[in-house]
Formats: sequence, C-alpha cells, structure tokens
Amino acid sequence: MTRPLPCLFAALILAGAALKPAQPLEAQTRATATGVPVIPHEAVPDFFRNPPGIYTGENMGIATSSKGSIYIYHRANETRLFEYSPQGVFVREIGRHNYGFAFAHSVRVDAQDNIWAVDEGTDMLIKFNPAGQVLMTIGRREDPVAMLSNMPGAGAFHGRNAKYRFGRETDVAFDQQGNIFVSDGYFDARVVKYDKTGRFVKAVGTRGNANLQFNTPHSIATDFQGNVYVGDRGNARVQVLTNDLEWKANYTTVGNPWAVCVSGGPGPKNPGKQYLFVSNSWPDSAPAAAAEFTGEVYKMELDGTIVGRFGRAGKAPGEFATIHQMDCRDPNTIYTAEINDWRSQKILLKPPPPRLRWPAEASREGGGGGK
Repeated sequence: MTRPLPCLFAALILAGAALKPAQPLEAQTRATATGVPVIPHEAVPDFFRNPPGIYTGENMGIATSSKGSIYIYHRANETRLFEYSPQGVFVREIGRHNYGFAFAHSVRVDAQDNIWAVDEGTDMLIKFNPAGQVLMTIGRREDPVAMLSNMPGAGAFHGRNAKYRFGRETDVAFDQQGNIFVSDGYFDARVVKYDKTGRFVKAVGTRGNANLQFNTPHSIATDFQGNVYVGDRGNARVQVLTNDLEWKANYTTVGNPWAVCVSGGPGPKNPGKQYLFVSNSWPDSAPAAAAEFTGEVYKMELDGTIVGRFGRAGKAPGEFATIHQMDCRDPNTIYTAEINDWRSQKILLKPPPPRLRWPAEASREGGGGGK
C-alpha cells in the first residue's frame, strides 16, 4: 500500500528549504575601543538549580521581576519558559504547549511584572501575567500548511513591514507610559512601536547601514526618559532613537551587539543613574578564531561613554559562551543567558580601579553612515 501524503510533506519541506535558505550570520568583529578599564567580576557558582529530570537547552532569554524572580526562556526538545526564585531555585514552568511557543528568542518583564516571551519561530509576542495566564498576543503564527515549507527558524528576508506581523522578531522593551517597542528582526529590518493596548503606532527602518536602517536588529532596551537603544548587530553598532523613533546617535566601538540592556528596570519608580550594557558575544557557532576577540561585555553611560568591560569568550564560570540576552536591573548584578553552554549565569561586578573613561565615539550629527 502506498503512502503518498508523508512523501508529499517531505518533498514540500525539502523544496521549501531549497527555495528559502536561512540568512547567514554576519561576521563578528573585534570591538574598536581600546584602553578600556577591566571591571573585576565573578560568577556565583552553580546558582541555578533544577530538580531531577528538568533541564535547560540553549538559553536564549533571561529577565528578572521587581520581586527578584528570574525567568529563563530556552530551546530544548521544545521551547520552554522556566521561573526561578531569587535564590536560583526552580519554581515552575509557564505557558507550556501554548500556540505561540516554537523557537525561543528573548524574554522581558514589564513594570507590572508581566512576562513577555518573544518567539521568533511563531512571529509572536506572548504576554503573561505574573500568575502565568496569557493576557495579550501581538503577531501571528504562520498557518500550518505554510509552515511545511518554512519551519520555525527557517525562511528568508522579506521586509514586509506589516503593522501586526513580524519577520522573526527578536526582542521587546517598554517605556514609562507602557508603550511597547519591538526589534524586528531577521526577516525584517525595523523597530515597531505599539501603545500599551497593543495598537500599532509607528514603525521605522529598512535594510541597510544608514541611520534608521538596520541589519539584524537583535536586541532592544529603553531608559527612564523613553529613549530606545537598538542592538544593530549586523551593522556593528547600537542605534539610539527617541521615543518617537527618530534617530539620535550611533555607538560604534563595541563590536557586534548581540544583547543590550539598560539598568534600573522598566519602572515605574525612577531608578536614578542608569547604565547601558552591550555584549560583543562569541558567535553561537563557536568558531575558535572568534573566541580570541569576542565575548566581552561593555558597561557604558547612556551617552555612549564606556565605563569598562568584563568577561571573555569561553566555557569556564565567569566566561561567556554566546551571551544571547542579559538582565541588568541591578547594574552590579548581571544575569546572562548563553547559547553554547546551555546555561545562564549570575555575575557580580566589583568596583573597577580609578581610571580615565573611554569615549564611545558616538556620532550625533545627521547624514547616513554607520558601519
């Protein structure tokens, strides 16, 4: 007896893979800032503790709540979202088997301690309340038949710039009014703003290297004043935008930013002085040569002045094996989600020795450019 349907499915998948090759990762570059002070740091040993039979795979996202809870969004045999206590003890799983989970990319917590999962495989944002109930979704998963030739994580750049559809979006951030900012992504090249109810406000960006153009906007963060910081990874820069998504500055000396975060949390309390952290991550394919000049994290003033750096590529505690996301609610306690070692770390920063600070060569005049 013949079984043509599975054969047809297999043919569709193979044909789709041939027609829609995944976009290659841009080469990671050496940061051009020199003479940067080293910030002493240490990893808390064996901080995250899972019960028997519970594991994390590739750790893609990490975020903390105002109460100290820690959330890790990871790719294992399936995409899963775990919660840990402030002491690193496994508490529960959130959202398992929901329709929006397929290929984890990042996780954030807003000012009300709602948990936002960013899933590049389904092109969706999923907002959970602190109890783990779904409150909102933005984006839409491809129909099952279409996904036969476009599996999660596959496909090609389209740049469709649709109001409520994404192209493997990468991250989300929030301002003090509850507006939502999305970096989008691998198959689009833009930043999108929604109001707190999820209604579209504005989008900016096309593919390229001029101001307000992007090449894999991979991470996004906001400060208390509402400025937006975009890790424009393929262009080896952080683009700073106003709250209305107008160009403000480029920070071009800290390599290819895989992860950006701003200290102080998402509000509503004024956190006082804030810092920008940027990871020039060791690429996730773990090329040996790149380990010699990547892996470090930069601590910066919001104006782009570099305060110092810490870490290097590697797999030992306190080294970083592809930081994909960071949480820096407390600027002296950094949580890292790492791909290559299937782990997250709690990193404690110590005061650096007094030394002159290094300017980040932020460009602030008009004109297109960037690297």
